[in-house]
Parts: sequence; C-alpha cells; structure tokens
Amino acid sequence: MYREYLKGRIGSLIYITGTLIRGFSTQTFTENDFGITPDQYVILSLLIENDEIMYQRQLAEILFKDRSNISRIIDIMHKNGLVDKVPESHGRKIYKLVVTEKGKAIKEKIFQTDINLRNDIINGITNDELAVTFSTLEKMNMNIRDKVKLQI
Repeated sequence: MYREYLKGRIGSLIYITGTLIRGFSTQTFTENDFGITPDQYVILSLLIENDEIMYQRQLAEILFKDRSNISRIIDIMHKNGLVDKVPESHGRKIYKLVVTEKGKAIKEKIFQTDINLRNDIINGITNDELAVTFSTLEKMNMNIRDKVKLQI
C-alpha cells in the first residue's frame, strides 16, 4: 500500500524522507544531549564554513527559511552564547553573525555524530546513485525555487 501510494508521487517521497531525516536528526541530538537543535547546528556549520561572518538575510536565502524563523533561531543562539550579533555601522538593524568560541566547541563536539548520521542515511547507496540523486534534486530545486515566495 505505502509503495503504491508513493509511486509517481516524487513530492510525497521527498517530503516523507525529509521528515524522517529531520526526526532522526532531532532524536539523535536529544539522545546525545547536545543542547542545540539540528537547525542551530546547520547554522553554526554555515557560519564557520563561510569565515564565521554572515548576515541573517544570507542564512534565510541559503536555508530557504523566512526572516522571522531565522531571526527566532538566531536570537536563541545569541542568548545561549553560540553567536554574537555585531551591529552594522549604517544605523539600521542589520547584524553580522559571528560564531563564539562556545559555538565552535559545540560544532566540533557534534561533528562526528553528524558524519555518523549522514552515513546512516546513505547506507547502501552507491556514490553513483548519490550523484544522480543530488543532480536530480538540484534540478528540481532550481525548477521551483523562484516560484516559491517567502519573506527572505
């Protein structure tokens, strides 16, 4: 029944897979008592990979989340000492985000678990299959990205 339902329903399969991955990640983070969410970990990773300085708007665009959602996550991370919000000098409420030493330490602590999670998710999938999957999903993403309107 389940396989028949999904047959020809790529959107449903992607949604269900995403929901399962999110649930698996959240469960793993909770079981390991990391003290942050997978979303916060992704943001820490993006900031560190991009020289640790980015703007909330850039994160919203990369993660395809609306401004209020990103703002809420960043406020929690700032309150918990994971990132600093450095005001821009233009007098507007624009902040550069900088990862703190605490944020770097937590990211480092979680890194191996992240690798293990990814390995569990792709278990039994060949490199060629992964390459085709990535290519296909990127094409689908590009086909619809400009058609979705979020307040970014």
